[in-house]
Amino acid sequence: MPIDRTVVLHVTGMTCSHCVASITEELEDVTGVLNIEVILNSGGTSQVTVVTDHGVDDQALQEAVTEAGFELVSIHRDF
Repeated sequence: MPIDRTVVLHVTGMTCSHCVASITEELEDVTGVLNIEVILNSGGTSQVTVVTDHGVDDQALQEAVTEAGFELVSIHRDF
């Protein structure tokens, strides 16, 4: 049985609820992503928590953040 894991992304460039919707939409398209939670820090570094049931490729996460129009600063995993 798969175990849910979390990946925390630190993202810059987000300023509003539209930004939250954009990054959520892009990350939902990444294979294995089950849930996304965003803590918006307007104009600073926002925290995006991604829940997955198996490994998610860092490159896929990077591409989703970039496609949404933001910059990925760092990735932290609980596994």
